[in-house]
Amino acid sequence: MSVAWRPSLRRWQVAPVHQKSVELAAKLRTSPLIAQVLCNRGIADEAQARAFLNPKLLNLHDPLLLHDAAKAADLIAAAATKGRKIVIYGDYDVDGMTAVAILHACLKMLGANVSYYVPHRLEEGYGLNDQAVEKIVADGAEMIITVDCGISACDAVALAAGRGVDVIVTDHHGVGPSLPPALAVVHPALGEYPNPHLCGAGVAFKLAWQIARSAGGETRVDEPMRKFLLDATCLAALGTIADVVPLVDENRVLALHGLRGLRESQHPGLRALIASADLEGKTLDAFHVGFVLGPRLNACGRMGHAALAVELLTDSPAKRCAEIAAYLNEQNTQRQKVEREIAQQASDEARQCGMDSPDCKVVVLAGESWHGGVIGIVASRLVEQFNKPAVLIAFNGDGLGHGSGRSIPGFDLRAALESCQSHLVSFGGHAMAGGLKIEPSKVKAFAEAMQEYAASHITDEQLAAPLELDAEATVAAVGPAVVSQLDSLAPFGQGNQPPAFAFRRLKVMTEPKRMGRGGKAVQFYAAQGESRIRVVGFAMGDLADSISVGTMIDAAGRPVLNHFNGRTSVELILKDVELL
Repeated sequence: MSVAWRPSLRRWQVAPVHQKSVELAAKLRTSPLIAQVLCNRGIADEAQARAFLNPKLLNLHDPLLLHDAAKAADLIAAAATKGRKIVIYGDYDVDGMTAVAILHACLKMLGANVSYYVPHRLEEGYGLNDQAVEKIVADGAEMIITVDCGISACDAVALAAGRGVDVIVTDHHGVGPSLPPALAVVHPALGEYPNPHLCGAGVAFKLAWQIARSAGGETRVDEPMRKFLLDATCLAALGTIADVVPLVDENRVLALHGLRGLRESQHPGLRALIASADLEGKTLDAFHVGFVLGPRLNACGRMGHAALAVELLTDSPAKRCAEIAAYLNEQNTQRQKVEREIAQQASDEARQCGMDSPDCKVVVLAGESWHGGVIGIVASRLVEQFNKPAVLIAFNGDGLGHGSGRSIPGFDLRAALESCQSHLVSFGGHAMAGGLKIEPSKVKAFAEAMQEYAASHITDEQLAAPLELDAEATVAAVGPAVVSQLDSLAPFGQGNQPPAFAFRRLKVMTEPKRMGRGGKAVQFYAAQGESRIRVVGFAMGDLADSISVGTMIDAAGRPVLNHFNGRTSVELILKDVELL
């Protein structure tokens, strides 16, 4: 659902020159542009900058600092030693799957009697639920460890505890007014942990580290556990990048080292997943996780049951992993087809209902035939298209509508859902994403309540999508050496976006050419003084009809290295254009 180029309505927000960037550049012996980008990310201190540029596993925070990690680790290690039946209860997204896989592998190494349970996205929904607890208890569980969920499941935790089951909650989602009655609650936002932005897999990794210590009775872990933890950074990286948590602090450390290890990983499930995506032998980055590997894992939970993907990531033999990976490929292809169909339907309906109007501050749509497993992705597409929050509701035959929403910066979606809770059966989430259940008869009232709330909490300025740029730059300043240094700031993602700059008064030097399937992209050469650069705009093919040789433009974009026929050159990937 790409949108053709049109005259920009985006607000360019060009960061001013940071007063410390020149001094920092001198200390680091690097380009002022590199220093400016670091300062924009809140890294103006030399020691911080060197740690960011060369992240080491030694920079990971001690698990003992994580709320209740020591207590939880001692309880889990004791349960493993005694042979008590332990069930790891996860979530059906990549973060939840990898969190399950990390703890499962750790406990297996200790000889624990451990299994896992992942709820069905459509039939059970997110988080620990009463029906699952009853089933797990009936199967003889003596300890439940939640991963990537549980912080809001006070009733379900109380039910399990009342049945005599020890419950340990590990989570990273928003903390409510009261904590669940678990024996331990491991959460990065509780206490004074230095990194409140750990994802579920990150929390599981830290807990596994502390469990290894507890089991060994020392602050250091033995060599087999040390090797396991190094390998587990690959799983932690998958969860960290896929869950779109800020890639700063130790999240950056886990993501970078995990990505480096992915290509050489001996984990049969990861090897099969990488092979199925035709990525063997390639250098993997955050793009591959976010847009190639992650969607394959998520497709299983969206189109069916995530347990199959968890099986891939736990202890299945290589042959079985290859079969699962091939199936995930098929599921992902089907997911893409369904997603495209729903996205087109939702986009058309939004326009027909006038939800593309500036007077409408939020998109709320419901569909009888929509697949509940993909509406979250479609909601994200609508946010990109209309730059306003979007909530989509699917009815899946159980008498309730299951909704998923995505937001824009500055609008707290969870707070919005809370304001409308009288119309909802249940809801949850955080500022940028949320989910809900609703009775069919309440959809209209809910949509009206959301519109009313959004009208008073979203300004017209917020509806003009901001385009954050790191600085004004010249073409001459972004040579191959500087762009290579910019690439060293990867992995890119939330909190560490790919550096982008504003280039003023470029002159179009060659006739713009459409390229790619359907001519949806454009390419041309532009000059600024004596410096020339190739410019490429994806999903901007129509720009070719608006400019010609001699046209003056301001361009916003990301400079990248292009390697072709043994030569390396810099080209500019457009984000936006303003005609002068």
